[in-house]
Amino acid sequence: MAPAPPILTVNGGSSSIKFALFSPADPPRRLLTGIIDRIGQPNTTLSATTADDQRFAPTSLKADSHADAARHLIAWLRDHAATPPAAIGHRVVHGGIHLTDHQLVTDDLLNELRATQPLDLAHLPREIALIEAFRDLSPSIPQVACFDTAFFRDLPRVAQLLPVPRKYLDAGVRRFGFHGLSYTYLMSALRRLAPVEADGKVILAHLGSGASMAAVHRGKPIDTTMAFTPTAGLVMGTRPGDLDPGLLVYLARVEKLAPDELDEFISHQCGLLGVSATTPDMRDLQSRRHTDPRATEAIDLFCYQCKKYIGAYAAALGGLDTLVFSGGIGEHSHETRAQICDGLDYLGLNLDEQNNGSNAPVVSSPTSRVKVRIIPTDEELIIAQATRKVVSSTSN
Repeated sequence: MAPAPPILTVNGGSSSIKFALFSPADPPRRLLTGIIDRIGQPNTTLSATTADDQRFAPTSLKADSHADAARHLIAWLRDHAATPPAAIGHRVVHGGIHLTDHQLVTDDLLNELRATQPLDLAHLPREIALIEAFRDLSPSIPQVACFDTAFFRDLPRVAQLLPVPRKYLDAGVRRFGFHGLSYTYLMSALRRLAPVEADGKVILAHLGSGASMAAVHRGKPIDTTMAFTPTAGLVMGTRPGDLDPGLLVYLARVEKLAPDELDEFISHQCGLLGVSATTPDMRDLQSRRHTDPRATEAIDLFCYQCKKYIGAYAAALGGLDTLVFSGGIGEHSHETRAQICDGLDYLGLNLDEQNNGSNAPVVSSPTSRVKVRIIPTDEELIIAQATRKVVSSTSN
């Protein structure tokens, strides 16, 4: 008997596509993980590994765009997967004002995403291109858009509000929040590990090239650092996080920057890259911190902002029971975690130096009142679960 057709998950980055195959079981089981890297550059490669650690030989490709890469991925799957996918789930960062639930891709949904593009030019154009490419290549396979914003759709009203004229609020302008697929996974993992903690006062820190935090109480988000777009909140690799809006007015006037140039500035020239003047990568910055004062300042600013938000969210929560680190920096940079947590003993938070240095699952000390955990995130599993649920509900 042939195996049941799998679910394909797709997560498009600026120059990559992460993909995975999952069994259609409940819960889905990961069968394969892969990536197409260096899209639009020389030496584009596709590499993949099965769940039992069997590696496929890397395949060299010519892919000038994400649509080209999608064509190569479909062809590769035809050669290497036992059956074509039953459904394709896409991570979509911004659902805009109207799209707040994971849902089947339709013509109307695509039109809404196209209209939403100005809200997130850093992500939506390539996400739309991927959906359209897979639709052209395999029109009979249902696709599901899985929105990062869905986790935050029921934020308390006060946490949604932006201090702008009422006409914009009435039109749906609000703080949306992002990294929701990651936060959905982290809360489900925390509930499996420690159900009592998951019902308590939790701060989730997704720290990578994109970075944000979320305050969660009794399993529900009550606040988050990112706002109307994914550029707000914490300092990030190339994004500034919170920034005085008057600076943008100043740049528009003095530097004569047009809207597209301002978007390029905010999305690609600021953050760790801007402050260090060398790199957006925390690993590189940590290796240079003792020889390059600009690297030190970038790290210090990142950690200072993270610490400030932990304090702010402890206030919003009325205390703190659990702090969860995730993302590339949160999971792997013990120096960054230590610097962020240094001085938070007033909250009852203390790290165990040895456990933190080895990236152990629990890095707080035995006497720490706040449990500090490292939980590797798994956005792809959440995409597979959401895709299975949406397709099952629409086929019944």
